[in-house]
Amino acid sequence: MSQGVFLNGFGVCLPNAPVSNDSLEEVLGLVNGLPSKTKRLILRNNGIKSRHYAVDPKTFKQTHSNITLTTEAIRNLAARTDFNLDKLELLTCGTSSPDQLIPSHGVMVHGDLQNPPCEVMSAAGVCCAGMSALKYAYMNILCGLSKNAIATGSELSSNCMKASRFEADLLLRQQALEENPMVAFEHDFLRWMLSDGAGAALLGSEPLPYLEKSLRIDWIEMVSYASEFKTCMYSGAKKMPDGNLQGWREVSQQEGFLSEGMFHLGQDIKLLGKHIGPACILKGFRHALSRHSLAPDDVTWFLPHYSSEYFRQEVEGRFEEVGFSIPQHKWFTNLTTKGNTGSASIYIILEELFYSDRLKKGDKILCFVPESARFSVAYMLVTVV
Repeated sequence: MSQGVFLNGFGVCLPNAPVSNDSLEEVLGLVNGLPSKTKRLILRNNGIKSRHYAVDPKTFKQTHSNITLTTEAIRNLAARTDFNLDKLELLTCGTSSPDQLIPSHGVMVHGDLQNPPCEVMSAAGVCCAGMSALKYAYMNILCGLSKNAIATGSELSSNCMKASRFEADLLLRQQALEENPMVAFEHDFLRWMLSDGAGAALLGSEPLPYLEKSLRIDWIEMVSYASEFKTCMYSGAKKMPDGNLQGWREVSQQEGFLSEGMFHLGQDIKLLGKHIGPACILKGFRHALSRHSLAPDDVTWFLPHYSSEYFRQEVEGRFEEVGFSIPQHKWFTNLTTKGNTGSASIYIILEELFYSDRLKKGDKILCFVPESARFSVAYMLVTVV
């Protein structure tokens, strides 16, 4: 069995030039020719100043698939680490927005990479999907089943956020929207929260001697609270009045699931605000601390993934409630400049910090990734070596 598992490098793909807040509707389009009534409020709260879309701003055509976003991140990683992809033993890919239902995202990425046969695992979910992929790779190497692995997180949200998608949905659902305007807000809310990108990490059973630094994975903890809470974020389903989901396969005709907007990404804003703090932050971190010895002074850097700057104070307060106060100067996030890329976010945050001049040997980095879909959370501790 391996004596340890190391993150030896990162690669990212952030498609096209950054898109500013003022240019959002120029790229995604105006719904029914009218500016969004909620965009300014949502952007003020989420704090995002720029993000990336796989959309050509001149032709409005899609420039990347989720597959090509992921393969570009992997090739960027291979170039940075001088890693020969022909030697890859394990590929793990997490996403909430695959280009197809079947085959899985991971094998489609493998096919696009055209590297020799290897083990492939695909992780579904939302933000924690990227961490699930990372943990599978970590465990595989720790058990001695593989000597190396590449784990990825990727999202392609823009092709579901274009105005044309929303216009058809609004027309089909006009009566329901008139009865409950909150339905429209919950879809419009996510339109200004999500963006495109992919990240990749190279894992190995030892640090690569020719690289300046590596990150030793000390532990990864993941826990779901789905048994305690109803669904908050969903796609491919309709949320029923009792809080349960009706899957798209339960609708007999194609027009049915199209008219219900089942393939839009929806989020129950009330549940998000009510449960994300107590469940994913408070209970989740207490779970991690019950399994690992860690003190606030041990942490050099705190890398939180959250969807909005609105939640920064919530995260800080919940950590203080546990007695684990982390000063703001130790926080590192790039939400404002890279946007919320879901399962790819923690890779994109780690990549920027890893290739900066801020890290020194012995630094400990605590990563936090919550997922609102049905309230799951991942925590990871790594040490610079």
